[in-house]
Amino acid sequence: MAIHTQQSISGFIATDPQLTTTENGDARFYARFGQENYRKDPDGSFSKREPSFGNLVLYRATAERAYERFAKGDNFVAEGYAHEYSYTRDAQQIEGEEFVGKKIGHDTARTRYDVDRTPHRTGVAAERESATREHNRAFDPSQTRPPADAPVLGR
Repeated sequence: MAIHTQQSISGFIATDPQLTTTENGDARFYARFGQENYRKDPDGSFSKREPSFGNLVLYRATAERAYERFAKGDNFVAEGYAHEYSYTRDAQQIEGEEFVGKKIGHDTARTRYDVDRTPHRTGVAAERESATREHNRAFDPSQTRPPADAPVLGR
């Protein structure tokens, strides 16, 4: 059995993410991303160079989840594909390349976080469960404010 592979990128979110909708009404996440660059010096050490930048887009449910979870400065790893585009705006031809992410997550080598392993629930039951959790949280003083020493997720 062959191993399924796709293109991937890693980097950091360089701009505040935007969530818009496509002409079809699908959610679209957009952000500029940066990638660190280093040069190996003759003595074997590495020198940091200027980062390179690109466009990152995600669609539908992945876009909505990413918009909730990612902020400028977050380090990420994404799976998807590079897409070259061309369109005309105000009689000017615009060409470029973007990375279309199908999956995205925080870079575990650069991000501290906690994992919630409770099973994902879908449909009406999940909506009810979420609403109940939010309702109960409003009455639980320990849930209204995290402790001062709590780690900041995704940053």
